[in-house]
Amino acid sequence: QVQLVESGGGLVQPGGSLRLSCAASGFTFSSSRASWYRQAPGKEREWVASISEAGGSADYADSVKGRFTISRDNAKNTVYLQMNSLKPEDTAVYYCKAVRFPRSYWGQGTQVTVSS
Repeated sequence: QVQLVESGGGLVQPGGSLRLSCAASGFTFSSSRASWYRQAPGKEREWVASISEAGGSADYADSVKGRFTISRDNAKNTVYLQMNSLKPEDTAVYYCKAVRFPRSYWGQGTQVTVSS
């Protein structure tokens, strides 16, 4: 059974940090490109960051570049999103996605709320 399970969300003050985790099972995670997306209330889901299969390259949306870092540990079948200098506009449900062509898999999401 394929699963992607996110964790690590919560309430944080502006300027704070959180680290999200996404644990994969049921497929060959190490052969999958992994990404984080987010969806704020009333908005469409947007791409945040992606990392290559071996973790050698990563890309970021301009809105998070320099503040967020995506990483992965293929031995643990887990992808991470380190989020620093959080802003209220980062408030959203964060989803992880894994793509191993032609299939893609999504997690159920974890809520991140940035508020004082």
